[in-house]
Amino acid sequence: MTTIASLLSERVLLLDGGMGTQIFANNPTVEDYGGAAFEGCVELLNERRPEWIKKIHANYFDAGADAVETNTFGCNPLVLSEFGLADRAFDLNVQAVRLAKEVAAEYDRARFVVGSVGPGTKLISLGHVDYRTLFNSYRVQMEGLLAGGADAILIETCQDLGQIKLAVRAAKEAMAAAGRRVPLWVQATVETTGTLLVGSPIESVITAIGQLGVDVLGLNCATGPDEMHASLQTLAECSPVALSCLPNAGLPRNEGGKVVYPLGPALFADKVRHAAAEFGLGIVGGCCGTTPEHIRELAARIGTLEGPRRHAKPERSVASLYASVPLAQEPRPLIVGERTNANGSKLFRDLLAREDYDGLVGIAREQQREGAHVLDVCVAYVGRDEVRDAEEMLKRTVTSITLPLMIDSTEVPVIEKALQVAPGKCIVNSINFEDGEAKTRQILDLCRTYGAAVVALTIDEEGMAKSTERKVEIAKRLHALVVGEYGFDPADLIIDPLTFTLGSGDEEFRASAVATLDAIRAIKAELPGVNTILGVSNVSFGLSPAARHVLNALMLYHAVQAGLDLAIFNASKVIPVAKIGPEERRITEDLIFDRRTEGYDPLKAVLALFTARGEVKKEVVTANLTIEERLHIDILDGEKQRIVVDVDEALKDL
Repeated sequence: MTTIASLLSERVLLLDGGMGTQIFANNPTVEDYGGAAFEGCVELLNERRPEWIKKIHANYFDAGADAVETNTFGCNPLVLSEFGLADRAFDLNVQAVRLAKEVAAEYDRARFVVGSVGPGTKLISLGHVDYRTLFNSYRVQMEGLLAGGADAILIETCQDLGQIKLAVRAAKEAMAAAGRRVPLWVQATVETTGTLLVGSPIESVITAIGQLGVDVLGLNCATGPDEMHASLQTLAECSPVALSCLPNAGLPRNEGGKVVYPLGPALFADKVRHAAAEFGLGIVGGCCGTTPEHIRELAARIGTLEGPRRHAKPERSVASLYASVPLAQEPRPLIVGERTNANGSKLFRDLLAREDYDGLVGIAREQQREGAHVLDVCVAYVGRDEVRDAEEMLKRTVTSITLPLMIDSTEVPVIEKALQVAPGKCIVNSINFEDGEAKTRQILDLCRTYGAAVVALTIDEEGMAKSTERKVEIAKRLHALVVGEYGFDPADLIIDPLTFTLGSGDEEFRASAVATLDAIRAIKAELPGVNTILGVSNVSFGLSPAARHVLNALMLYHAVQAGLDLAIFNASKVIPVAKIGPEERRITEDLIFDRRTEGYDPLKAVLALFTARGEVKKEVVTANLTIEERLHIDILDGEKQRIVVDVDEALKDL
């Protein structure tokens, strides 16, 4: 039995052309709509003028289309509520599919019906509507299309990353509830500016949507085939799924008060056929201004085209609303800005307590200017509502900065709210096995649903891994779950082998930096494709600022040499290794690699070196911290236990 998916695998699939123009060619009156209150609601014509809609479908099938789109572009409760018809959404979608199916059944060879889902009238990323309202609206439409028997669902003319992700989720959940999986296609609309309406480049679309399980990704509307060339080239190079292209009949222009599309059927067909061959398109058709004649000409030209044979190798990236950032940076590492973290920045915490969100966004902007690639955001603060704070912070941040986000929380409701507000592809920090696998699986379910990468800490039921062997053992267990069972791309698993402070003098951690560096090498060698990350500043926790800067810089240098991919630190405080003096470097590296000899302790040497410059603090924050506290940067709350370092005695020992 021929299905729409099997046909797509064999040859280029031809869709129909514009629906709206054909509807308005019938000159609908107020009576056709059923009254002045419903004028302009073309979806209502499925019920009131079904013969019009069936004729349009038949004209496109006669022209050679393999499939037609339903007249349901705005057929969701939120849009229909503008006409007082929200409660009719399900039935109108069912009717629209059945009308098209009736027409398709009249042909000898297989003809298909694609459920059309438009962008609606409200942009979620700009705060026009809340997540739950829009999701529920799309869910009703998807249920109606499936109940009517649609052969595929096309989420088209997309202008907002947040809307795309939400609609994809609604479609997948509706399919799961119906027990029926149909191909799921997405088409974005790139304006003449080269971005979606909200400012997203096509790279962000590919990154944010690529791992959500859609079958086709493409373009439609806004421009003609010529103007789509650059975006199609990017899609051809980077999209992990089949491509589609349904252009307008050229850029519209106003002639005598009428909108005119300049490309006639033959020229339009020539241009689309050329794009199909050049970029390996799997689906072609037309949008605004195209007619059955445009499709007839296109059908004549694509008959000899085989199914696409693309071999794209997309790099794994993360994305904000405005930019896509590869996880593999050259030179390494990818820098994760650490100062938008209530546990690591007193200034951020104080601004959060005052609910000074403009100030919080200002810290984010500073990190962007300082060269961070990704922004770590943590609003966990005792006594406050973390879910609310995350929503309030992020809804301002996502439209104010271009950096992708790392959602830093251990609370499942916080993570889900953050992933709903952030429209791109985020990183979730983090999962571990401290309390077994139940909570880890909850977070992975969210990451899979919303399309996020994940940081995984080498912690299990026995605690934080300290030796190289334990770090690698837990990393392999994480890999088996995240990649093996959940099916994540290895690059979307970012393993943190943990680094501990060398500043306390605690014998248990004297060789911890060596264990961490060795673990990075082993993880990169034994788990191909995975990424690694460190909170680099943890290694110097408790030392003076000057000592910290040098130790952090050298630990980062050696971690990158070992294969480190991402690092959480303050980009503005990084010292180039070349600017570190020979004596400072030798002594500090002795501390990192635990090069102790009889009568020589590198920690005491570091303390003495920086004390001589008046740069050592009298006390070091260290013991009895929780796992979360140990893994955050610069915790100086004042309530934690402190170990006093007697600098004078340390100097005498030297």
